[in-house]
Amino acid sequence: MNRRIFLRSAARSAAALAGLGIARRGPPGQTSVPVEELRGRPFSNAAVLATRPFGRSDVRLSIIGFPGFAVNRLEPQRVARLVAESVERGVNYFDVSPRYGDAEERLGPALEPYRRRVFLACKTAERTAEGAAADLRRSLERLRTDHLELYQLHHITDVARDVDPVFCRGGAMEVLTRARREGRVRFLGFSAHSVEAAMAAMDRFDFDSAMFAVNLASFRKGGFGPQILARAVEKGMAVLALKILARQKWPADDERRKRHWRCWYEPVTDLDEAELSVRFTLDRPVTSALPPSEEYLHRVAMMLALDYRPLEPEDQTRAGRLAEALDPIFVHAPA
Repeated sequence: MNRRIFLRSAARSAAALAGLGIARRGPPGQTSVPVEELRGRPFSNAAVLATRPFGRSDVRLSIIGFPGFAVNRLEPQRVARLVAESVERGVNYFDVSPRYGDAEERLGPALEPYRRRVFLACKTAERTAEGAAADLRRSLERLRTDHLELYQLHHITDVARDVDPVFCRGGAMEVLTRARREGRVRFLGFSAHSVEAAMAAMDRFDFDSAMFAVNLASFRKGGFGPQILARAVEKGMAVLALKILARQKWPADDERRKRHWRCWYEPVTDLDEAELSVRFTLDRPVTSALPPSEEYLHRVAMMLALDYRPLEPEDQTRAGRLAEALDPIFVHAPA
């Protein structure tokens, strides 16, 4: 990158992040003001996020997506503001699920002004056709739309419990494939929390997308992700990256979880480490990446991704050292 462009870009990000009260310097894991004071603070920036192709289709998605769980239990006005800020920055991929509390009810009205401009993805954790059909009907009603761009099997982890049943007679895949034929959904995918489940799903159906964790510690130290990524790319699928700012499992004595975060894992809160994490994920052949479902972390991910540039060799070394010091949230032990 040209040095002048880099410095101007860095200054823009620094100024915007300063508006959030975030400082690059200081003890790891700390911000310049308490996190509570950052939540809900609006800011604006004319720059927009880059886009990447969704698999082999003609659709392009923003490199950072909107994590729907972040709006669970938020006031409608606050949700509307966050959605508007995200769209202004070029976010066109919105992800939600009926398992995310009242997120669908919150997101539906906020998305109405932008519905034709966004790629709306939803999921079902039901494994039977009856359950999946009910999920899809409720999701369409709550999201105030007559179609979804992407519908996914949610949180498949165990092959016998989560993959086998959906492909049986009376399984959820009957609903997904019928919905696609009827035009109520355009693409089909899954989100996976185990390598085995992801591989089994890809073996049994030509899905359009695979969603799974692609984060520094799990990928580099935990061995989770590279094999799913390679198979998905080989099949021409879009890869949607989860947990882009997940750091590691919560340390047993860390009280911040109770005070600040809804995450079931420790998020990245140091800005230099967050930048390294975002760049690490976006260096992979992923279409779009979702930050943890926290309003504050979504804003940080958007700002950092505006100035994404590939990791240099020294950055790769730094990333490796950091990963080795962490306790990954996902680990794959080959059989």
